[in-house]
Amino acid sequence: MNKLIVSPSPHIHGKENTSRLMGDVIIALMPAVLVSIYFFGLSAIHLVLVSVFSCVAIEYLIQKFLLKGKSTIGDLSAVVTGVLIALNLPVCSPWWLILIGAIVAIGIAKISFGGLGQNFFNPAIVARVILLVSFPVFMTGTAFHAPEGGYIFGNAPEITSALDATSGATPLAFVKEQLAQGASLQDIMSNQNLSYTQLLFARMGGSSGEISAIALLLGFIYLLIRRVIKPYISLSVILSVAIFSGILWLSDPSKFTDPLFNVLGGGLLLGAFFMATDYVTSPMTMWGQIIFGLGIGVITVLIREFGAYPEGVSFAILIMNATVPLLNKIKPKRFAKGAHS
Repeated sequence: MNKLIVSPSPHIHGKENTSRLMGDVIIALMPAVLVSIYFFGLSAIHLVLVSVFSCVAIEYLIQKFLLKGKSTIGDLSAVVTGVLIALNLPVCSPWWLILIGAIVAIGIAKISFGGLGQNFFNPAIVARVILLVSFPVFMTGTAFHAPEGGYIFGNAPEITSALDATSGATPLAFVKEQLAQGASLQDIMSNQNLSYTQLLFARMGGSSGEISAIALLLGFIYLLIRRVIKPYISLSVILSVAIFSGILWLSDPSKFTDPLFNVLGGGLLLGAFFMATDYVTSPMTMWGQIIFGLGIGVITVLIREFGAYPEGVSFAILIMNATVPLLNKIKPKRFAKGAHS
C-alpha cells in the first residue's frame, strides 16, 4: 500500500528554485562586475575571485567539518554573497581583508543563524559594516583608488607602488569634508568640475560596485524582467532619498547636497537594487516593502548629512532588517483577522 503524504497548501509548484534565483542575481550583477574589470583590470578580477572563493570555501568547510551536514554551496547563495562583498570593497583591498569579510558574512551573519532563509541580516552588508568599523583606513578615504586617468577628488593623487592606481576620496566623502570646512556646495562642484554624467558612468574612487550607476540599473531591469524581485523596495528607497534630501537642499543649498547627487553618489543604487531586496531579510508584503524602503532612504540621508560617515546605506539597511519581523505582520486585507471573504 502506497503511503500518501499530505502537506499544507500551496500545492502548486513553480519552476523557481534557490539556485535559479541566485543565478539570475549573479547575471544581474555582471554589468557592474564587468565595468569594474574594465576600469581596474586585474585588481578587480582578483577582488571578485578571492571574495567568491572565500565565501564558497568557508561555507563548505563549516558545513562539512563543524556542522557535519549536507553542503549547500550548490544553491549559489555563497557566490552571490561573494560578488556583493567584492562590489562593496575598495578594488585594492588586501586578501586578508576580503577573507575576514567572507568569514563574517558566511560564518557569523548566515550559518550561525541557521543558514540561508534563517538569517536576520544581509550577510554582505554585515561584512561591510564590520570591516568599515574595524578597518576604517582600508575602507574609507585614501584607501579608495581610481584607475589610471580616473577622476580624482581633492589634492594631487598619491601613486601606489604595489598597484597601478591612484588614491582619492569618493565624491560623498570629499563633498562632506569640504562642507565641514565651510565651503559651499556650488563652489565644490564648480572647483572639481564634477557633473552628473560622471556619476552615471565615471572613473573615480569608490567601492568596486559604485563606479557605474548605468551598470547597476541594467542589472535591476534584468531582475524585474525575470520577476526575481518587485520594484517596491528599490523605488521606495530612491524616492525617499530624493524627497528627504531635496527638502534639506531647498532649505539650505549651500550646506546640503541635492537629490540627484544623493541618488547617484555612493552605494545607494547598489544597496537599493541588490541588497535591500534580499528575499530573506526584507518584508513579504507590498506595504511592508514600501515602509522598509522608506525607512532605508530616510536613515541613509540622516547619516549622510548629519552623521560621522559620508555613506549610510549599509547602516540603514541593517537597521531596517531588524524591523522585518514587525513589518511582516502587515497583512493584506483578505488575510487580516476578521476580514470577510
